[in-house]
Amino acid sequence: MGSHRSAVASIGPMERAKARRRRLALATLGALAALGFAAGAVIGGGSGGDSRDPGGRPTVRCPDQKTTAAGCGEEATGGGGAGSARRPTLAERLAPTQLAGERIVVGLGGTGLTPALRGAIHAGKVAGVVLFEADFPSRAAGRKLIAALQAVPRPRQLRRFPLLVMTDQEGGQVKRVDGAPEASAATMGAEGAGFARREGRATAANLRSLGVNVDLAPVLDVARPGGVIAATERGFGATRAQVAATAVPFATGLQDGGVAASAKHFPGLGAASENTDFEAQRIGLSKEELRAVDEAPYRAFINAGGKVVMLSTAIYPAFGGRPAAFERRIATGELRGRLGFHGVTITDSLGSAAVAEFGGQREAAVDGAAAGDDLLLFDDLPSALAGHEALVKQLAKGGLERAPFTAAVGRVLRLRASLP
Repeated sequence: MGSHRSAVASIGPMERAKARRRRLALATLGALAALGFAAGAVIGGGSGGDSRDPGGRPTVRCPDQKTTAAGCGEEATGGGGAGSARRPTLAERLAPTQLAGERIVVGLGGTGLTPALRGAIHAGKVAGVVLFEADFPSRAAGRKLIAALQAVPRPRQLRRFPLLVMTDQEGGQVKRVDGAPEASAATMGAEGAGFARREGRATAANLRSLGVNVDLAPVLDVARPGGVIAATERGFGATRAQVAATAVPFATGLQDGGVAASAKHFPGLGAASENTDFEAQRIGLSKEELRAVDEAPYRAFINAGGKVVMLSTAIYPAFGGRPAAFERRIATGELRGRLGFHGVTITDSLGSAAVAEFGGQREAAVDGAAAGDDLLLFDDLPSALAGHEALVKQLAKGGLERAPFTAAVGRVLRLRASLP
């Protein structure tokens, strides 16, 4: 301070005038910056300060009304533009064990919160659970179980993200808990969009009352006559138009009520003769027909803001010889590249008969992640932990590229952050 004041006293009138002009210019810029900050605070979420993405970076509201990290058009896992410095996102900062854990979903099937499951959640090895009828011996028991799952202490960086708690509450023959939806998908399709939307909202209220935050529904398969989807009344209709017009409103109703909807089974299981849980299926439709008919309802779901898409484990020879969940041309090329889906993807059960023909749970985990699946759905904890270990090893060896891996984790974290 003393040396600065001495230097100012020694300058002449012209220099003092220049100094005054510089100070005035700086003061003007400071005032404009303050106004800009105040405006940004209002636009970015009010007087409570800016909102932040899962990586801890400020978010802004873009012209397309999508909230993104750091700037418009950027992924929360990506950079801040050429030549600009940025902080690593949360996904990039996670330890390998936790990074792989964000890809893992495990089925309980009546086992409850075991010490092993508690330890896996505590270590960050599990991002979510799937509950079945055995997990709901009563509504009170199911609610207590979910509360206990959410109460398990998680790694510090992940504590603010709720576990994904999923169930299959389609209606009709596929319901894990009593209550809404009271109608089957076939009935909702016949009754129309308004009825389907009301059923979706009622289903969300039902699931939220228990603590479930993701419904593995609706089925978007175009229910071709003679197929297992039509026979079990799991489809909303036999045409792409009817499915889009009624299944998507059901999904919208779910999400209006705070429960993420999961469209399934991409790219379409309506031509299958049997459930892939019990028997491997080959869907012999041409690429053109799959795109024009079976994938069409997914475009409507995506445009409506659908959050999750489940990938089929059937084989589609038009795209390759592996189950869709392991086929990059489907999981990434069709769903993300052609249809433009930016939400979270999840495999159908990796314990199914269709998957068993292609190797064990470790191979399924690695192949699913490599294909571009965000979440890997295991039937039980031992299988999930085997898959988790395989992911960690492949990350360390370079068998799985880190950049797309962290991008997938970023999508999962954004989903978790969006849920109650």
